[in-house]
Amino acid sequence: MLDGILTGLSTAASPINLLMVAVGCFVGTFIGMLPGLGPISAIALMIPITYGFDPATGLILMAGVYYGAIFGGSTSSILINAPGVAGTVATAFDGYPMARKGMAGKALAIAAYSSFSGGTIAAVFLLIAAPSLAVVSLAFQSTDYFALMVLGLTAVAAFAGKGNVVKALLMTVLGLMLSTVGTDQTQGVQRFTLGMMDLTDGVSFLLLAMATFALSEALMSVLRPKSDADRARELEAQKNLGSMKLGKEEVKEMVPVIGRSSVLGFFIGVLPGAGATIASFLAYGMEQRLAGAEKGALFGQGSVRGLAAPETANNAACSGSFVPLLTLGIPGSGTTAIMLGALISYGIQPGPRLFVDNPSVFWAVIISMYIGNVILLILNLPLIPYIARILAIPSTILVPMIVFFSLIGVYFVSFNTFDIHLMVIFAVAAVALRLLDFPMAPMLLGFILGGMMEENLRRALIINDDSWSFLWERPLTFSILLIAALTLVVPMVAPVVGRALARRREAAGEGG
Repeated sequence: MLDGILTGLSTAASPINLLMVAVGCFVGTFIGMLPGLGPISAIALMIPITYGFDPATGLILMAGVYYGAIFGGSTSSILINAPGVAGTVATAFDGYPMARKGMAGKALAIAAYSSFSGGTIAAVFLLIAAPSLAVVSLAFQSTDYFALMVLGLTAVAAFAGKGNVVKALLMTVLGLMLSTVGTDQTQGVQRFTLGMMDLTDGVSFLLLAMATFALSEALMSVLRPKSDADRARELEAQKNLGSMKLGKEEVKEMVPVIGRSSVLGFFIGVLPGAGATIASFLAYGMEQRLAGAEKGALFGQGSVRGLAAPETANNAACSGSFVPLLTLGIPGSGTTAIMLGALISYGIQPGPRLFVDNPSVFWAVIISMYIGNVILLILNLPLIPYIARILAIPSTILVPMIVFFSLIGVYFVSFNTFDIHLMVIFAVAAVALRLLDFPMAPMLLGFILGGMMEENLRRALIINDDSWSFLWERPLTFSILLIAALTLVVPMVAPVVGRALARRREAAGEGG
């Protein structure tokens, strides 16, 4: 472990990697503040830039963008009650009321300190937990990898909102279908290319990610423009930042909240599919219950606890989501699903063997998180008054910039105009699906895991003489598949059981 830490430190502390951490944090903070543009869009925009980098450098940049976006998302939540990312929705519950009371500066400072603390504490946990989980590398075979892919796909239930599990599953199937387009790597046969030479290599991951997130988000902002009232509210919020100093009582109140929320956020982040959004809501709810009747009543009106808890938890969850990504090859969120695709495009296989085969990448990412959290704090505290002005960028400038970078980014990878045409088609389809409330993250997850799943299944069948008995004969494979089945079934069955129990209670009440 000490050798690994030293390896990661030497890699992360190189001038280019330090620069990439700083750039990633700054760009992530900037994009996270813009309502609607979350870390997924930010990382999608970064992928074309990282193609010329060393894998460790590219991943460090994307990791910086990831937690920078979560960090920056709190700014728009507090100033204008418009969460930049889903993980900062709970931040707006108490951050925005504080801003309306003329304490926007204090609210932003609390968010900055909480984010820094949560990210740093979670990075320590990651340092300890990741190597322990990587020990399982020697026990994994192709059958177990196949089961892990199935588990990763069943995590789509967590990407879906309430009652949207079926929609999420349909989008996963669509992603799996898109992953089969191209040339079969084993047989060398073209599949679903419609006779077009441009599709013989399949659909580009970058093209799909940029089309479904960055480009479709730009199109959505055109369909749903800001109202004059929203723009007026943004300008007013920027003028009234107030003092950023915290009193001793406020610091004393924050410390235990940060400790509890860091632990909760990290472990929620480790769960595949959970992510920063769920962690922030759970931390907020937990603190409201622990606060007692008197202080609990202040939640939603500008409570220090109510702001510190979700901000700590969502940043801790960001670090936690790297545990399943780096050690098992399962993305813990839609954002880490994009990073999984980027790793594969580098020729690196995330999973139990990453710790052994690419230790410099593994440890450099972990060490860069410490550096990144320090840079985020240094960047954000003094720049808060100036960064807040970015929120006033009119959509007439912002949207063309996003469209330009999306199209140019994809074109510069392949220099093929067919990819531009296909990207526009996918973006229009994504807008239509989003208007119908279909989630995009499950489709991308299905697309990324589809190829890996097929490859490991074929290998498992070859090893077992075309017998499917490995599904139940190998204990580890069977255990993972059982967990996958429960992950899929429980979210679908729970509402039905809940309604049945509610009807039974009502009947019992009427009978009584």
